[in-house]
Amino acid sequence: MYLDELRTLLARHARPDWTTAIDGVLISKVERPHPPAPSMSGTVLAVIAQGAKHLALGERVFEYRAGQYLVASVDLPVTGHFTEASTERPALGFGLTLEPSAVAELLLRAGPGDTPAAGRSAPSGIAVSDAPVPLLDAVVRLLRLLDEPRDRTVLAPLVKREILWRLITGEQGDNVRQLGLADSGLSHIARAVRWIREHYAQPFRVEDVAKLSGMSVSAFYRNFQSVTAMSPIQFQKQIRLQEARLLLATHPGDITGIGHRVGYDSPSQFSREYRRQFGAPPSQDAAGLRHTAQVTAVALP
Repeated sequence: MYLDELRTLLARHARPDWTTAIDGVLISKVERPHPPAPSMSGTVLAVIAQGAKHLALGERVFEYRAGQYLVASVDLPVTGHFTEASTERPALGFGLTLEPSAVAELLLRAGPGDTPAAGRSAPSGIAVSDAPVPLLDAVVRLLRLLDEPRDRTVLAPLVKREILWRLITGEQGDNVRQLGLADSGLSHIARAVRWIREHYAQPFRVEDVAKLSGMSVSAFYRNFQSVTAMSPIQFQKQIRLQEARLLLATHPGDITGIGHRVGYDSPSQFSREYRRQFGAPPSQDAAGLRHTAQVTAVALP
């Protein structure tokens, strides 16, 4: 019942840029399968109402479909695509940005014993579960407010808090609770992830990033691998290559310069690792990105 209404609401309010009139709420509508594409996950709740999606994080692969939800509690480099989508039956998804401050506020308001204690070790940064009825109910009520502009300003924040509470107390609650706790293992790793993303072009010593995170080197390695499914150096490489791909879309003729800008001293190493990641050398991939951008620009209203 809830999935039927959820599909109707998502189809009616979908926009080309995925935004909605409610801050932090996204709607995806995809009418054909696309090749896997790299992106950053963001910290987000994603619910699939129709279709299916495939998401890869390092060596981990997540598949979720109608009636399931995904929680990304750290902003991670992922590769994903919808695997079931057509014009007649498009893939439809709901997204809600997860704010650590909002999670922290709910945890402070909760009574003693209302939530399980956060785990000692950092959980995976991405997890998938079946969506319980109370969560789907809250998501549907939030989307109904897109048709009720008079009530939206007052009620949308309340329903978003309810959705957060359903997550905090649900199957993936540890992932979400740790997002709001400044001293959790996940928050320590999130701090390291932010630092590496902000300084991706420069070399670093793992010992220094571990110290920045407030962890011993062994604990840092263990928790970083648990959250990201990668080592810190592998993570840095993913960020470098994603940034290079973004730059190539607008500066396709400066491959050597872009490789140097994202941290590669050797053009041959840059080209080799780029091809391994994206399936084509930088020059060839840049031409494909430029063609895709032109087609998209023509297709948009």
